[in-house]
Amino acid sequence: MSHMFDFCTHGRKVMETEIDALQNIQQYINSEFAAACELIYQCQGKVIVMGMGKSGHIGNKIAATFASTGTPAFFVHPGEASHGDLGMIKKDDVVLAISNSGEASEIMALLPVIKRLGIPLISMTGKPESSMAKFAQIHLQITVEKEACPLNLAPTSSTTATLVMGDALAIAVMEARGFTADDFALSHPGGALGRKLLMRISDVMHQGDLLPIVNEEASIKDALLEVSRKGLGMTAIVDNAQQLTGIFTDGDLRRLLDNRVDIHNTCIGDVMTRHPSTISPNLLAAEGLKIMEDKKINGLLVTEDKRLVGALNMHDLLKAGVM
Repeated sequence: MSHMFDFCTHGRKVMETEIDALQNIQQYINSEFAAACELIYQCQGKVIVMGMGKSGHIGNKIAATFASTGTPAFFVHPGEASHGDLGMIKKDDVVLAISNSGEASEIMALLPVIKRLGIPLISMTGKPESSMAKFAQIHLQITVEKEACPLNLAPTSSTTATLVMGDALAIAVMEARGFTADDFALSHPGGALGRKLLMRISDVMHQGDLLPIVNEEASIKDALLEVSRKGLGMTAIVDNAQQLTGIFTDGDLRRLLDNRVDIHNTCIGDVMTRHPSTISPNLLAAEGLKIMEDKKINGLLVTEDKRLVGALNMHDLLKAGVM
């Protein structure tokens, strides 16, 4: 029977419900939201995120987002906190407690202790009149009209709204801190993001004997031999003072063959592309990728104080995991 069922219509309905919920919670980006951001921004310790069940799963992700964007944070399971994990919470910390109903008993049991320690509490609930909302110093409202589940039971729209509110907090604070791509990479050194953000041009370029280079008085044939020897699909061209004057690529070769140029007796200097695109070795490899994509070219020469020091192509960036 299932093949008769219109899965797509039902899938779309879920998305529409959740999109409506998100549009609705934009109204709660207000003075309370700004106060929560300010509290987190000024926090000298960590942001401790708490939540039960599905709110806990979302809380885990929110804590991870804070941590990776420059705000030290971790998730504490309220059920376990009563058995000693509360010892991890210090006076300088801020607690962000999440519950759609605002009545999670495991969290409520901890709040008197948090209050006694003088730790500021931000609660995120769908019920502004709930116990958690009233107990908190700052309340962030995430009310959704209905869950995307037709029984209005499975947390769907409410968890999406919570996640988005958490992202809004983390990224607003990140921007206030002036947190940069370099900072992000340093907190993700192992993954693909770290590679993409930490790798410099000098880490991927070909240099020394591996750098394709010929004098502008060399014949086209000699230049072609250098292109195939070094395998980068191009060669740099320098003058007698070793200053970079041009580049010759596989694409230039195709144009030459169309024009039937004599490759044995013509100097490469007569047919090279002058003023080639260059990049500094200290720049990020990702910036090299951007130049290549913007200019629709496959290779870049690397210069330092107008001196040629290296070369790289799109394949090098691919191999290094930058794209």
